[in-house]
Amino acid sequence: MKISDNKYVAVIYDLNVGEGEERELMEKATREVPLKFIYGTGMMIPAFEKELMGLEPGQKFNFSIAPADAYGEYNEEHVLDLPKHIFEVDGKFDSEMIQEGNTVPMMDADGHRMNGSVLEVKEDVVVMDFNHPLAGETLHFSGEVIDVHEPTPEEIAAFAAPAGGCGCGCGDCGGGCGEHEGHGCGSGCGGCH
Repeated sequence: MKISDNKYVAVIYDLNVGEGEERELMEKATREVPLKFIYGTGMMIPAFEKELMGLEPGQKFNFSIAPADAYGEYNEEHVLDLPKHIFEVDGKFDSEMIQEGNTVPMMDADGHRMNGSVLEVKEDVVVMDFNHPLAGETLHFSGEVIDVHEPTPEEIAAFAAPAGGCGCGCGDCGGGCGEHEGHGCGSGCGGCH
């Protein structure tokens, strides 16, 4: 069976970013924990799905996706100084969670969930980066299709359930999404678009 709309798909892959010899492995989907999704339902970035269209189990793939077709360019305007008091729990600054390098689930004024990376903790502010962790990166995928079939009602129901763990249906998870079964950055993170 070939990959087409509404088919259950499982793939294994290595996701590298960077150019030439400087490429860095960012994510790996293995036979034990493959990336699973329903094709054409908005779970993956469109450019990722386009590259897989028509492939069958056993077929290998190797392609790159430019930043404009993945997570966009890195935007300095998405780096913000936020007042420290918004990170208080019971009147005390949450120094355990708010540390340089941590990814913190947050919500904007409109109630949209997003993840921010703590860049720096200063005296009065916390410098947060709300760019997707792969913004500005060209994504290099190499892998193999391991399964394509009509999804069962149970498989459809499993994908309809809340993603959990990414806090945003994986739409802009702060990395590591591939570790959650069924949500990879070919999705980059499920809906990682």
